[in-house]
Amino acid sequence: MERGPMIERRTAQPYVGIRAQVASEQEFRAAVDRGFPELFGWLQNNGIQPSGAPFIRYLEVSGDGQPLRVELGAPTGSEVSSNGPVHADVLPAGRYATLLHVGPYSSAKVADLADARAELLEWARGHGVEWNGSETPRGTAFEACVERYLTDPRSEPDWSKWRTELAYLIRER
Repeated sequence: MERGPMIERRTAQPYVGIRAQVASEQEFRAAVDRGFPELFGWLQNNGIQPSGAPFIRYLEVSGDGQPLRVELGAPTGSEVSSNGPVHADVLPAGRYATLLHVGPYSSAKVADLADARAELLEWARGHGVEWNGSETPRGTAFEACVERYLTDPRSEPDWSKWRTELAYLIRER
């Protein structure tokens, strides 16, 4: 079941992540395929259990919504020390516009994450909601624009049951 857009207040969330710069869909997929195994290997090697679902934090997107800078993340129960390509950070506290998408990540036949993003953006425009971000020469840099993957496709192969939460930090007025 998909949950339509709504606004939620959230507390700060510590996490560890791996950043990537991407210039195409192919580079984005390669960064995800390489980054999440590296991140979860680091967590395991350091005896840290994630405290929630993994996510992608979109740091900067182009004018047409394509990822430029992303971070593959896993929440932690508290702040941790890190080194190398894995670094510690915190998703900021604040009000977030959220939407729960149920379905595939990418599809030409049924509603996918691109459709969910478009729905949330349209809803925000209609409700006077502004994201906490800034314009860059290449597009938009976000304070917190997150897709949290609530269903693990390795344990649930039926994409019609995949749940992904979109959460965008709202600019406080």
